[in-house]
Amino acid sequence: MTRRLAQVAKKVGVSEATVSRVLNGKPGVSEATRQAVLTALDVLGYERPTQLRGERARLVGLVLPELQNPIFPAFAEVIGGALAQQGLTPVLCTQTKGGVSEADYVDLLLQQQVSGVVFAGGLFAQADAPHDHYHRLAERNIPVVLVNASIEGLDFPCVACDDAVAVEQAWRHLASLGHERIGMVLGPADHVPSRRKLAAARAAAAAAGTEWTDEFVERSIFSLEGGQAATTRLLQRGVTGIVCGSDPLALGAIRAARRRGLAVPGDVSVVGFDDSAFMTCTEPPLTTVRQPIEAMGRAAVDLLCAQIQGSGAHPGELLFEPELVVRGSTAPPSPPAR
Repeated sequence: MTRRLAQVAKKVGVSEATVSRVLNGKPGVSEATRQAVLTALDVLGYERPTQLRGERARLVGLVLPELQNPIFPAFAEVIGGALAQQGLTPVLCTQTKGGVSEADYVDLLLQQQVSGVVFAGGLFAQADAPHDHYHRLAERNIPVVLVNASIEGLDFPCVACDDAVAVEQAWRHLASLGHERIGMVLGPADHVPSRRKLAAARAAAAAAGTEWTDEFVERSIFSLEGGQAATTRLLQRGVTGIVCGSDPLALGAIRAARRRGLAVPGDVSVVGFDDSAFMTCTEPPLTTVRQPIEAMGRAAVDLLCAQIQGSGAHPGELLFEPELVVRGSTAPPSPPAR
């Protein structure tokens, strides 16, 4: 007991006597300090006293599909910081191949009586994936916010980058440079943001008067290797510009072009999506569409806190405006060989 008091007191930055008063339900402790002590108990893995177990922990699950794509650590940093400012502690849940599944993480979070969950990417973005664990959260009235895709049939608020605007910006940029055979590398067919991007590309091609055929669209897992394989197939069909659904896909596209002896942007122009870390350091620096990560992450936390406090009306889906960042991976197409 003494060791527990000391650890919790050190974690919160208060005296052991203050921790003892909280655990024994005695007065003389501010609400903020009381919540901080209870959160520290949860974080350190100690059981709450019986009389305090009915309260929900000040923990929030932050579920990410991976950490290899720099966009997800970026979201985690913004969301985690915003949660801390609200007196909430993020519990990072990252999926790994062959590891704990998203559904298993949800079960663990429910056991910890979390105050809410933020999903920044995951199975909710795939229309054909199992969604039972989301329904479990809804049934228990756990506050949930989704980032970058909404689930049909579930009444969860969502913040998202406007995929239609993102593709329109990228497409117009390539078309203005003179590209007419523009290809796309997207995620799986049931990936909701990729569906939105594809619909926007068809509309943009029609508006720009550029050639369109579904043969210029390739699907891939979201990885550098996937982008390379998909782009290799597109290059065989004569595309000169490529719009990708993520920055790692775009880096794979550049590698594919170089493996075929083509120059970027001399022979092939490539546009990414996200503007994740180090895209200014690639060779060439990557032209990409920037997601407003800071604004989106903070909005996600605001929506979650409104639900936790029971004071927020459901806003549906909040769409955030992306920004095209032009760097060195795009240029006018090479003139045809005579």
